[in-house]
Parts: sequence; C-alpha cells; structure tokens
Amino acid sequence: MKTKLTFEEYLRKDNLSENTITSYLWTVNYFTENYDVVSKENLLAYKGYLMESFKPKTVNLRIQAINKYLEYLEEQQLQLKAVKVQQKNFLENVISNADYNFLKKQLKKDGNMEWYFVVWYLAATGARVSELIQIKIEHIEIGYFDIYTKGGKLRRLYIPQKLKKETLEWLEETNRSSGYLFLNRYGNRITTRGISQQLKNYADKYGLDKKVVYPHSFRHRYAKNFLEKYNDIALLADLMGHESIETTRIYLRRTASEQQDLVDKIVTW
Repeated sequence: MKTKLTFEEYLRKDNLSENTITSYLWTVNYFTENYDVVSKENLLAYKGYLMESFKPKTVNLRIQAINKYLEYLEEQQLQLKAVKVQQKNFLENVISNADYNFLKKQLKKDGNMEWYFVVWYLAATGARVSELIQIKIEHIEIGYFDIYTKGGKLRRLYIPQKLKKETLEWLEETNRSSGYLFLNRYGNRITTRGISQQLKNYADKYGLDKKVVYPHSFRHRYAKNFLEKYNDIALLADLMGHESIETTRIYLRRTASEQQDLVDKIVTW
C-alpha cells in the first residue's frame, strides 16, 4: 500500500520556494491547532478571524495556504474565496518633483556625486532598486540596459542622453571604465538595503519626509513625470515592465498631497 505524502512533501513536490513552504506550514499548523475539524464552518470562522486581524493581502496569502491544504486533503469543494483588496484611488508616499529636485541639487552641491546619480538614475530610468544595482559602466556607454524578467521577457531600461553624458564625465573624473556603476565604500557592488538606508539618512540630513524618500518612490516619480510630459500609458507600461496596463493606470491618479492641494484651492465655500 502506498503511504500518503505528508503535506510538507506534497508542497516540496510542487517546487515551491522555502519561504512559501514555511508560510503554508505555519498557517495550516495554526488552523489545525485551533480548530478541531476541517469543516466549512471552521474554515469560515478562521477566515473571519484573519479578516479582523490582518490586511487583505496577508489574509489572501493565508487563504492560499489553506486552499493548498484542502487540495492535498482532496477537499477542493471546501476551498475559500480570496478577499477583495481595495485599491486606493490615490498614490501614497510619492516624492514630489520639488523634493526630488531639491534632494538632487543638495547632493551635488555637497559633492555626494554617487548618491546624486543614484537618485537621478532611479527617477530618470524607472529602475527598480534590484535592477539599478545591476547597471554596469558598459551599459552607460551604449545607453541602455537589457533585463530579462522571470517569464523570459525582455525589458529595456533606457538611459536618457543628458544623464548618460553627465555620468560618463563623472566616470572619467573618477578614472572608472568598467564594472558596476554603483559601489559601496569597499569597492563592492552596493546592496539594495544599503541604498534604502542611505536615502533615509539623506532625508534626515536635508529635512525631507522620510516616508517619501525610498527607492520605489523615485520609480513612481518617473511614471508620474512621464505621463505629465507624454500621455502614452501603453508605452509607459512597457518601459516599466508591467505585465498589465491596469497596473500602470494608478499613475493617472493624483497623489494624496496633490488631491489635498486641489481641494484646498477649490473648496473655499
């Protein structure tokens, strides 16, 4: 007689990541410890508990784990529906153009050229921070950087002419002609964490709101500025590497502070 796989073995057979396996096992463990039987009633009670305690995104991750467990038990008819993640009708915590330009100007004035370029590259290429650290000097010379996404799709990150010219001048001054563009003080490639931390330090130093000074904020700025200058959402979706144009639509919305400014101007009654 064939012995039934344990739930963990079942998950491993599916080639799931270690993080996913750990998260699924933890969720199922919690459920079996707190609910005596797997019934529709108990599953709905658990879903209710999740909805009261966590954000929709977390609730859905837990539901995914439970549904996988039900698949393992061959009880698919008991599977739970995901909860709706309400999309906000504004963009939150996006650096303003004025603050972006102020930060860039201050960094240059203080001679922090590497960070001046980090900020400029994030905002002028729309790169994710994980992509930014992969840019090499060779890419600057040709003016673009090709990225292959998980699904094997190609996305080209273009380096605008003005940025390319100034970067090459800086590289010449610092006698660098190859290798990664952004290095830490030990001469190794900078880490994403290093970038996030240092941006917070500069926000502190220059009196900017730390909530808006983080790598992805500049990617948002890139998208907002792009649409203001050239309203082609399909092109922007391609440039940003969005699978769906729906993801890009959020940039047609105003940021929370822009909404506030408009309300302040308009609503005077």
